[in-house]
Amino acid sequence: MKRSWILLFLACTVACTSLRTSRNAVSVDEALAHARNPYKTGGGMWPYFNPPTETLQKNHGFTPTQEWLDSVRLSCVRFPNGSASFISPEGLVLTNHHVGRDSIQKVSTQEHDYVRDGFVANTREEEAKIPGLALVVLASYENVTDRVKGAAPETATAAEVTTARAEMIETIQKECKEKTKLNGTVHNFYQGGEFWLYRYKSYADVRLVFAPEEQIAFFGGDPDNFTYPRYNLDFSIFRIYENGKPVSTPNYLKVNVAGPKENELVFVSGNPGNTERLLTYAQLEFKRDVELPRQLEMLRRRRDALVAYAKRGSEQAFNANTTIFGIENSIKAINGQLEGLQDDRLMEYKLAEEAYLKAAVFGGAQYHNSTIHADAAKPGLASKVGDSWDAIARTEANYVQKWPEITYSRIFGQLSNYALTIVRYGAESAKPDGERLTPFRESNSNALKGQLFTPLPVYKEMDEVILRATLELASERLGPQDRFIMAALEGKTPAEVVKNAVSKTKLEDPEFRKQLFASGAKGIEASDDPMIQLARRVDAIMRENTKWVDANVTGPEREPMAKIAAARFEVYGHTLPPDANFTLRLSPGVVKSYEQGTTIVPYKTTFFGLYERANSMDQSGPFVLPKRWGEKLGHFDLGTPFDYINTCDIIGGNSGSPIVNKNKELVGLIFDGNIQSLPGRYLYDDAFQRAVAVHPAAIVTALDKVYEATAIAKEIRGD
Repeated sequence: MKRSWILLFLACTVACTSLRTSRNAVSVDEALAHARNPYKTGGGMWPYFNPPTETLQKNHGFTPTQEWLDSVRLSCVRFPNGSASFISPEGLVLTNHHVGRDSIQKVSTQEHDYVRDGFVANTREEEAKIPGLALVVLASYENVTDRVKGAAPETATAAEVTTARAEMIETIQKECKEKTKLNGTVHNFYQGGEFWLYRYKSYADVRLVFAPEEQIAFFGGDPDNFTYPRYNLDFSIFRIYENGKPVSTPNYLKVNVAGPKENELVFVSGNPGNTERLLTYAQLEFKRDVELPRQLEMLRRRRDALVAYAKRGSEQAFNANTTIFGIENSIKAINGQLEGLQDDRLMEYKLAEEAYLKAAVFGGAQYHNSTIHADAAKPGLASKVGDSWDAIARTEANYVQKWPEITYSRIFGQLSNYALTIVRYGAESAKPDGERLTPFRESNSNALKGQLFTPLPVYKEMDEVILRATLELASERLGPQDRFIMAALEGKTPAEVVKNAVSKTKLEDPEFRKQLFASGAKGIEASDDPMIQLARRVDAIMRENTKWVDANVTGPEREPMAKIAAARFEVYGHTLPPDANFTLRLSPGVVKSYEQGTTIVPYKTTFFGLYERANSMDQSGPFVLPKRWGEKLGHFDLGTPFDYINTCDIIGGNSGSPIVNKNKELVGLIFDGNIQSLPGRYLYDDAFQRAVAVHPAAIVTALDKVYEATAIAKEIRGD
């Protein structure tokens, strides 16, 4: 049954592939020009240790000094799910509403729903402390490449190198904590070309200061998501405290209410989560034809189940809306990525990039019907790279057969996550520290305990809906004889298993989780909690699948990918930025409109447009303006800028990033990209891709004129 499903899916894939059109096609010369220098006109997510100074000077006559870089870096803040910045000398932090949404809900109740109704702290005493939230600032960084790469002798096997480097990284991180009291993380850049120690200052006392109603923060809802023009007031404000007082932040971004002008140079400084711009063409084909379509199916199944649950009543809607919002956002993002990979323009660029690198390595390469040569040929690399591209293509073909089993053999939900974490801790805690999975090592014990022990609301009815939906999908796709299905269900239906596990578990109680955690491997193994038992049954299979992927995909691809990465680094060096990895990056761009069809899309929107959009849609559904926005009409200039676009290079994780001008002033707040930006995970193309930001004038005007939050507005302006 499983094999028949795979063959049917592949047949559909071939059929769908054959229907693709040559939209946005590019010429061979254009594709090769891109391959020679993908960031010639700008863009790129650049580490602070390698800013694109030559390109900036050449294109804009501006070179950021080290003082400029340090000041901006220390003004930036990282949320667990996004970016932010200090905007006052007293710890005031600006981010998106959707980045802060989970925190806003944590201090909400059904009687006081601050996500729905907004929140204003008129005094410091009214600022609401967020349970379990910690924010970090990148305090400093250091190149530790020699230490990490020198951890194993040249004669070591690939497995020995991996182990030795992991042990050295753990040693470096422990040294950082002991010597500096800062949390150190060694990050891998350029696919192993360099390793850098980042030292993070962590703040655990974070309080909510301001949030608008979600209806204006996410005006237009899902229909307008990832589109432009936009009218979203997507911001929220927090304050960091230390020792019971607002933290002193001498490095902060002064808000320039006037904002930027069209064609002005600006920078996004934030934490882009993950790009995959260095994948091979074969790996991109796998994502296009196999991985992304099934990810969408899983997300849609969970979304549909939660939407139905939310319709049961106001309490259920309150519980589910944040999760639904996140899933909807993921669906649209992944669908955009898929459409990008189905676009001939993107795939032609990626084919040209690969051909050009092969030409540099081998002295020449086939690109369509011609042999091309690279400007920076490195003839000594051919023997080092070998058949790496072909080896990866073979591995990806092998992955197709196993992929459905690996993908659907999972459980989801808050209680399921608690159970899996505890079960895995039991297994990992019995091992020497150096052999444990990274999240379960001693250096991460505080983070693990915070994840498990923080008292957060658990909605058991919602967890039941999520877990049941995922097990039903797995049962449909894998069949009753699949080992994961047999282990999870034990001959019962998904509904029966989930009902028993959720209704009888005690994992919603943080004290119970603490006791179970403290009981160690033996206590966890002996637990009769039904959710723990379910996690124990499926975890063994999930671990086996992880091992299979490591042995048959990740492992076999590690060496050829490292060889290709090393060759790329030899050819391009620091002229290309490394893939994003949720570390702080600087992305230059300009405020710029773009052409779409036969019209020009304006670079900014205004309050005029907000009211026009609402009224044109009859103030219905996601286009309803909150009550106070009708009452305050006439209290401010409708020509005030609202949102705007720029060519800065962003991806998920950049949400909440400040936009900074040459004077180190905040001139915008990133909250989204246009629909054309979604393929940016794989390729930067400033012809169409735009980052969308809230204009600072909209933020200050709203605070001052709509919400009457005059104290906050004054602090931001520096009055």
